Amino acid sequence: QVQPVESGGGLVQAGGSLRLSCVASGRGFSRNAVGWFRRAPGKEREFVAAMAWTGGTTYRDSVKGRFTISRDNNKNTVYLQMNDLKIEDTAAYYCNVGGGLVSGGYYPNSRSWGQGTQVTVSS
Repeated sequence: QVQPVESGGGLVQAGGSLRLSCVASGRGFSRNAVGWFRRAPGKEREFVAAMAWTGGTTYRDSVKGRFTISRDNNKNTVYLQMNDLKIEDTAAYYCNVGGGLVSGGYYPNSRSWGQGTQVTVSS
C-alpha cells in the first residue's frame, strides 16, 4: 500500500507560483498512476491533474496552461508546478497514488490519500 505525504504549500500572491511535492512510500510507485486533488472550504473535493505511469497527463480545464504535473520515479515523488496562481486556487491539495485515468479525469485510490498541503492565494 502506497502512502503519500504532500508538502510545498504556502501563502502566495495572485500571479505567483508554488511547487507541490508528494513522496509516496511503498513499492510499485513507478507502475502507478498519480493524481492531485483539492478541496476548498465549503466545497467538494475536485480533481486537478493526473499522470499515468506511461507519462500521459490530464488536467481540469481551469488549470490547463498554468499547472504541470510531473514525476520522478527514482524518488517516488510526484510534483505539481502551479504558475499564475489565482485566488480561486486556494484549497488544501491532496495527492493520490494508484488510481486510474479516465476520460477527462482520474479515479482515485480510496486507500491512498495523504494529509494534504494548504495553498492560499492572496490578492
